[in-house]
Amino acid sequence: MSIISEIEASQCKQEAPAFGVGDTVRVYNRIKEGDRERIQVFEGTVLKVQGGSNRTTFTVRKESSGIGVEKTWPLHSPNVQKVEVVRKGKVRRAKLNYLRGLSGKKAKVREA
Repeated sequence: MSIISEIEASQCKQEAPAFGVGDTVRVYNRIKEGDRERIQVFEGTVLKVQGGSNRTTFTVRKESSGIGVEKTWPLHSPNVQKVEVVRKGKVRRAKLNYLRGLSGKKAKVREA
């Protein structure tokens, strides 16, 4: 094993959350404001999971007041406290970019 892959393996979380594209997840994000720290929850549909090893990122989309909001997090970031799966989705794509053009009930993903 090369030195780079050893370093990357040491930076990965021991228990990475198991979720896939199309799942509705709740991401517990650690936010630091000055000297205080709080947890902010972001719930939405996983649009894509990309990268590998410690570089893995995932994008979650939700609709807030009729406006689409997307956030991308590194999977192994210390700021992501936990990822909780609310619903498993059944999709036939690796990336759900088509959801960006939809809103309301049309943006729903079938449950697995």
